[in-house]
Amino acid sequence: MNESQLIPAGSAIINTSVFAAFVLITLFIVYRVSSRGTSSDYFVAGSSFSGVQNGIALSGDYLSAASFLGIAGAIAVYGYDGFLYSIGFLVAWLINLLLIAERTRNTGRFTMGDVLSFRMRQRPVRAAAATSTLAITIVYMIAQIAGAGGLVALLLNVHSKFGQALVIAAVGVVMMIYVLVGGMKGTTWVQIIKAAMLVLCALLITIFLLGKFGYNFTSLLQQAAENNPHGRSIFAPGVQYGKSELTKLDFVSLSLALVLGVGGLPHVLMRFYTVPDAREARRSVVWATWTMATFYICTLVIGYGAAALVGTDAILDAPGAENSAAPLLAYQIGGTVLLGIISAVAFATILAVVAGLTLTASASFAHDVYANVVRRGEIDSDAVVRVARVTALVIGAASILGGVLVIGQNVAFLVGLAFAFAASANLSTLLYSLFWKRFNTTGTLWGIYSGLGSCLLLLVFSPVVSGASDSIFSSVDFAFFPLKNPGIVSIPISFICAIIGTFLGKREVDEERQAEMEVRALTGIGSRTG
Repeated sequence: MNESQLIPAGSAIINTSVFAAFVLITLFIVYRVSSRGTSSDYFVAGSSFSGVQNGIALSGDYLSAASFLGIAGAIAVYGYDGFLYSIGFLVAWLINLLLIAERTRNTGRFTMGDVLSFRMRQRPVRAAAATSTLAITIVYMIAQIAGAGGLVALLLNVHSKFGQALVIAAVGVVMMIYVLVGGMKGTTWVQIIKAAMLVLCALLITIFLLGKFGYNFTSLLQQAAENNPHGRSIFAPGVQYGKSELTKLDFVSLSLALVLGVGGLPHVLMRFYTVPDAREARRSVVWATWTMATFYICTLVIGYGAAALVGTDAILDAPGAENSAAPLLAYQIGGTVLLGIISAVAFATILAVVAGLTLTASASFAHDVYANVVRRGEIDSDAVVRVARVTALVIGAASILGGVLVIGQNVAFLVGLAFAFAASANLSTLLYSLFWKRFNTTGTLWGIYSGLGSCLLLLVFSPVVSGASDSIFSSVDFAFFPLKNPGIVSIPISFICAIIGTFLGKREVDEERQAEMEVRALTGIGSRTG
């Protein structure tokens, strides 16, 4: 069965209409709520959102194409091993709740660089923080835009690589308009709307799906096993990661990246500055966690339901492969109308996440590099916002090119790579900065660059890039690192190098600055948002 047998060509008109309606409505909302004031308004919406609003927006920022498309597809094809993505994505929020959210909100102002440079030498640390932010953001955005290409290829019956490239370019352009027009306030409202739509649609699909099986989950699972070549093995670990000792090690590496990566994701950290105080930052994490837990439970039913009603072979044969599982299931359940709705939600998911990522990257470059490294703080907020908008255009163009290269890859897997970069480059330096008084500038630089560099090096020489049938460059083989996710090596390297750099570097004793950071981190006294 091919995609033309699953989705009629006429549905492309409905899907296009739904896409257009969503874009026009959200662009109007973005324009109405956009802030045209200071850099604080543009970057963090003047810290005007409540914990509940920010928590829902956080879930909207975090529940990406990987969650909606990639995880559902992974469960449909690999069963239990696919659901492990959901577990990793969710458990990771405990680190933010217990260790990072409150202290980060109290210590910083706009970006992660504010926290890392608080008691360090400003210019080198801010430059390093901006470098890691840009690298992580681009990898993450490539995953989202690749998901957009696969999704729209399926829904609009676009089969050629050139056609999918045009689709990716269109998605990138719309995303840049969101950021340029709306800033953080507009982007946040898009994320709130998108999160509500996404969770509601996931719940509705789950209810309709279970209804087809008489609300008997066991019957659904039995049919899923019958339509999957792995049979009942999809209910136990090992289908994807149990084939050899190497794949088991790859799973451990992926798990480390997923669980530890959230604490270092720049676009997640930046959202803590959109609330007025640390208490609201913690409420944000709680609300985000419950919202995402509800969604991930639904993905388990949706994934197995896709295997049961669509069939694994049909999913893999469709444009977008695994990423097509949820849209194909929607068509099987509710026909063209439900498919159009789910298409709009998936499209909104990609646009909202990519807009948030673009805003984060542009803010980091404008605030950390241009304002504090190049101009040494001698610049007005209007100029910083102008630089941020230009940076958004450059970042968007780079991500579009990257998205074209990785068309067809599972977006959940690609996001796993972004998490590996975040855990390797940022987590060690953030934790040491917040909790270790002896930590210094040299340790910060060693931690960021060693983690970022080792992660990038191992990725380039891994089966992701070459040497395998599903590699980006499958016709060549220059891979020497056997794992697809480098987190198990690059994360410890970052933590160890940060320690070594701290003891080799010059001891920086600024007791007054250290005391101020400790008081602010614990109490919020002295923190400011303007």
